Amino acid sequence: MGGRAFGMGRKLASVDLQLLILRLLEEKPSHGYEIIKALDERSKGFYVPSPGMVYPALTYLEEIGHATVEPDGARKLYHITAAGKEHLEDNRGTADALFAQFGRVGERMDRVRRAMRAEETGEEAAADQERRGSKELLRARRDLKAALAGKWDSPREEQQRIAGILKRAAAEISGE
Repeated sequence: MGGRAFGMGRKLASVDLQLLILRLLEEKPSHGYEIIKALDERSKGFYVPSPGMVYPALTYLEEIGHATVEPDGARKLYHITAAGKEHLEDNRGTADALFAQFGRVGERMDRVRRAMRAEETGEEAAADQERRGSKELLRARRDLKAALAGKWDSPREEQQRIAGILKRAAAEISGE
């Protein structure tokens, strides 16, 4: 990938988006909306390109001969061409690595979503938890969650420092 995949936030380099589109068109001819939906599904909601990103990429792929378009009612159905397949084959490793990255990030996001849902389950579960744990322990856990929430976007070095603290705390708590 050469570091081109994701820069700041969730923006994908246009050449990488074009490769992903070709990869999807290789699987089946698609409308622009279907491509957006497929990228959303493959990334589990992490990367959902706007129509303003996808449609210009499709137009460009058509202009350079990597895709063709046919009218399909009021919509356009895009197909990969032989030249598009050749370009994709030359860059298959990048396309596969991007989809693998989508999968990894999507799985992490799924775990976070599940954890957040578990935290937000009914008041009965919270009441049960409070009866089992001391107020001090619950307050400490809430404070830790709040402190971590403010660090998700911090630089890598800071995240590594925090991870070290958490590992030491976990070892001390478990008595290792």
